[in-house]
Amino acid sequence: MSNVDKPNEPAAPEGARPDPILVDPLPARPGRPTAPRPAPASRGGGSLALAVLLALIAVGASGYIGWRQWQQEQGHATDSQDVASLQQRVATLETTLAGVNGERGSLNQRLNDAAAVNRSLREELLGQAERTRNLEDAVAKLAEKSLSGHDAMLLDETESLLRMAGERYTLFHDAQGAAAAYALADQTLAAVNDGAFSGLRQSIGAEREALAKSQPATQASALQQLTELRGTLDSLPLKPLNPSTTTQTPDAWSRIGRALASVVSVQRDNGAPMAVADARFARELAALDLAQAQAALLAYDSKDYAAALQRVDSSLSTQFDDTAPAVQQAHKTLAELATQLPTSAPVKLGAALTELRNLRTVHALSPAAANAAPATASSVVRAGGARP
Repeated sequence: MSNVDKPNEPAAPEGARPDPILVDPLPARPGRPTAPRPAPASRGGGSLALAVLLALIAVGASGYIGWRQWQQEQGHATDSQDVASLQQRVATLETTLAGVNGERGSLNQRLNDAAAVNRSLREELLGQAERTRNLEDAVAKLAEKSLSGHDAMLLDETESLLRMAGERYTLFHDAQGAAAAYALADQTLAAVNDGAFSGLRQSIGAEREALAKSQPATQASALQQLTELRGTLDSLPLKPLNPSTTTQTPDAWSRIGRALASVVSVQRDNGAPMAVADARFARELAALDLAQAQAALLAYDSKDYAAALQRVDSSLSTQFDDTAPAVQQAHKTLAELATQLPTSAPVKLGAALTELRNLRTVHALSPAAANAAPATASSVVRAGGARP
């Protein structure tokens, strides 16, 4: 039923609770039924509907509130799990960080130890470098003294060899021995460390070549031929004592000469045959002349060599039988030996010795130049050595 019949009654606002005075409370106990009243019955049905609606709203609100609380509890549980996981991870990170800190501390300690070792090694290296420089200076000074003494000894030996070669060639005309001495001098000079004396080897080589060219190529064979010729002198036949008689018919002058020959005998000493007692003397003279020719050949004396060979040839012609084949062969041998004269001019020696003495004098007058080279070498060694 509607409230049209009662317009004066104010309508209750929506959502407002009913007035408790207007709502009849439920009877505590059932009484006797009374006759229904129209107006109160309609008013109680609206209130009941409103109460049911309010109850439903309250149930929905409580359910919503419960659901929200359940979601919050689930969220709190999830948050608790996340917090626990985060705490566990933080604990792990703290443990790892503690280990890293420990390793960092040990690494720092090792770095400090390495730095200390490096400092000690650097100090030792500096000390070693200083000792090395001192040692290099000492070795340089010692090498300078050793080289100067070594070169001086070699130069003295070279000068002695050159002087000996010159004296041997001057006194004995021994070009072969002088050339051998020059070869030894060149080898000795090659061992000198000073480059200022390298040009001297050219002068020594020139004089040595001149000595080699002055030697006869057949000296040994000529000496051998002279020795063999001396050995054959004892077997060469002398001229006969009596001249050979002619088979022609003697004339008057021949008869007169033979008659006078029985009284007076005239003959020439240089052309007449010698007596038998003087045969040994003739052979000795020829042998002495051959020995003098050998000595002149060894001394490279062309004049004495030619004169000795000429005397031997004259002795063979005057004292020995020219018709004998052995005497004729001796003449041929002397002619061959005469062509082997050392016709070259004497070699002038002494230029290399003079140059050596001049160089030694110049080096003796300039000791500063000799000391400059070791100082420069020492500075170069220092520049290339270890630096701190």
